[in-house]
Amino acid sequence: MPVESLLVLILIGAIAGWLAGLIVKGFGFGLVGNIVIGILGALIATWLFPRLGVSLGAGILSAIVSATLGAVILLVIVGLIRRA
Repeated sequence: MPVESLLVLILIGAIAGWLAGLIVKGFGFGLVGNIVIGILGALIATWLFPRLGVSLGAGILSAIVSATLGAVILLVIVGLIRRA
């Protein structure tokens, strides 16, 4: 993966983590933690969604939406594990 792609992925993940923290109240980890979760969610979304046949289109907006969905999924799973 080129360095530019990695930097874009980190930026999109940071935005997605912040959005996911706003969407999923109660399962958050603070601003920095949610940004890290967003970056991991972006990685999960870029890996998982194409394998499931889910395509939200091309462009930066669809990448942010996809990464936000991945981060929300990850926040809910981690939050459920923490509660157990």
